[in-house]
Amino acid sequence: MTKHGSRICSRHNFSSCGERLLVCSRFTNTRRSRLVTSARLLKLNCTMTQAEKEQDNGKEKEKERDKEKEKEQQRGVKRPIAPPTIPDPLQEQIQSNFVIVIHPGSRTLRIGRATDTLPLTIPHVIARRHKQSGQPRHEDAWLLREGLNKPESNEQRQNGLKMVDQAIWSKKMSNGVRRTPVSAEQARAYNCQIRPAVLDSSFRVKWTNTAHHPPHLVGEEALYVNPSDCYNIHWPVVRGQLNVHAGPGGSLTAVLADLETIWSHVIQKQLDIPLKDLKYYRCILLVPDIYNRQHVKEVVNMLLLNMGFSAIIVHQESVCATFGSGLSSACVVDVGDQKTSLCCVEDGVSHRNSRLCLAYGGSDVTRTFFWLLQRAGFPYRDCQLSSRLDCQLLQHLKETFCHLNQDISGLQDHEFQTRFPEAPALLYQVRLGDEKLEAPMGLFYPTTFGIVGQKMTSLQYRSQGDSEDPHDEQYLLATQSKQDQSSKSAADRKAISRPGGGLDGEMSGQGGVGELSDLPRGCGSSGSGGGIKGELELGPVQGECLMGAGEMEEPLSAHLSRKTAIMSQFESKALGLDKAILYSIDCCASDETKRKMYSSILVVGGGLMFHGAQEFLLHRIINKMPPSFRRLVDNVEVITRPKDMDPQLISWKGGAVLACLDTTQEMWIHQREWQRFGVRMLRERAAFVW
Repeated sequence: MTKHGSRICSRHNFSSCGERLLVCSRFTNTRRSRLVTSARLLKLNCTMTQAEKEQDNGKEKEKERDKEKEKEQQRGVKRPIAPPTIPDPLQEQIQSNFVIVIHPGSRTLRIGRATDTLPLTIPHVIARRHKQSGQPRHEDAWLLREGLNKPESNEQRQNGLKMVDQAIWSKKMSNGVRRTPVSAEQARAYNCQIRPAVLDSSFRVKWTNTAHHPPHLVGEEALYVNPSDCYNIHWPVVRGQLNVHAGPGGSLTAVLADLETIWSHVIQKQLDIPLKDLKYYRCILLVPDIYNRQHVKEVVNMLLLNMGFSAIIVHQESVCATFGSGLSSACVVDVGDQKTSLCCVEDGVSHRNSRLCLAYGGSDVTRTFFWLLQRAGFPYRDCQLSSRLDCQLLQHLKETFCHLNQDISGLQDHEFQTRFPEAPALLYQVRLGDEKLEAPMGLFYPTTFGIVGQKMTSLQYRSQGDSEDPHDEQYLLATQSKQDQSSKSAADRKAISRPGGGLDGEMSGQGGVGELSDLPRGCGSSGSGGGIKGELELGPVQGECLMGAGEMEEPLSAHLSRKTAIMSQFESKALGLDKAILYSIDCCASDETKRKMYSSILVVGGGLMFHGAQEFLLHRIINKMPPSFRRLVDNVEVITRPKDMDPQLISWKGGAVLACLDTTQEMWIHQREWQRFGVRMLRERAAFVW
């Protein structure tokens, strides 16, 4: 027995040797199990020690960073402050009846719940009472505009009418017979003899009652304010933009106040929604394709902070038009009252280079129709373009009489009524010929409108920067140019190190061409778009706008000045509607996209709602499209009434559809987010490039 075993036996006084052996074996087993347990604990301790070491190392690194920050603060070193990160959009169930869709137009406001079948449609006008007696009266013009009273206006108008008449007489009717020209003198001889008949005056139009001196009137009430009352008349939107001007009520603050008053009045009085409950509602705002960033920012600020909507989505009219019509891709042609916008939309994305805005619309057709009526001896001789009620009458006559059906020819007799406050109702007879066709054809020959010295075409420009959004497009362009310069210098060093180190092919991707991304694509494009260059009539300088690699070495100032000259020349030209459609489609990147656009040309808005407009526009596009695409495009289609809907309501309907989509969850800008991050939210959440 071992010495250690004897100590155990002596300690416990075992009586026999068997007991001693049993105790020794138990002791040995116990010791072995303790050794195994110790080994396991040692292994676990090693693992824990390694994790603790890593944790300690992390703590030491944090302590070192804190010490470095303290030293920098003591030395006065300022570290850059990281901007707060924008949180991910909240995912929550949205009820469509608590979403209000707003589509503000130049002449009409369309507003309603997303669940409504049709929106409310009211004149987008407000009358504000004078704050002081004797204050001069101001009224924004309806059909009149700048550039009409120039010395060249009448000559330009006559030249435009000659081109229109030539186009009318050169085209045969569907039976193969050419139209017989109708002289305006034939209609004038008859109309000058017409005297009106007095109708029953049981139903009379009345001026708006202002006896209780309301501070403002909205919509139809504003249109029927007596000119002798002390009210100013304001249209807050003109040609798709806020009506900022130098006259009374023309400041940005005043225009925003007019918008807030009009929209709040309609929401409260006609939608029956108390303004205090707007915190439970959301808003979808439709903006033009070519938008003013500052104006959009201010309107969003007004809707969220002043009116109190809980959240908002901002989207473009053209994309919403495709949603409302059920099309995935289309060249959207929006002919409004004062502007015509074009844009190619593919799978819910608006192609930026294809956006184009023309500064004419349905009101210019109305004014041209009035001039033609005067030439034909219009029997209502007191008609004035400066009168609101006369403008309404002319708008109604245009929508009733005008057409684009060339099978209708010869003189025809019509009648119309005039019902004005404080005047008897009168019935007039009028005989008209080609005037009904000449006026709407002004959309294809804009010189007929007689507008001189005005900007007639607008493109989408890059952002000029915003102090509230430092990491905007300008920031990205600046950082990208630095990266390009560094990569270019590295390439230059490699080229110099190589024997015969030429730089062929490297200049094509450098700054010169990139700087010209804002230029009209049709001004020098080759291939399929080459056939449009002559149709655009942009002058010979346009052929030089896309420079070759050898011409990139000119100074930057000369390059920018030449670019500005090209842009100003392009914007001063008034493209016809058919040429503008061809230009917009030609700006698409690929031939496959262009083929899609030709096969789906969607016409919305109320400016082209004439009988025969669909066939007329289709015929002109097929005749003027590039010959190379006539073989590629199977079917050119012009859609004017998708799903038999009113084309004036399609964009609003698309906004209502947008409210029901699950994908819009990521687009909502909430009030608290706007208060914290401001315009950055539009860049982060908007469905288009801000």
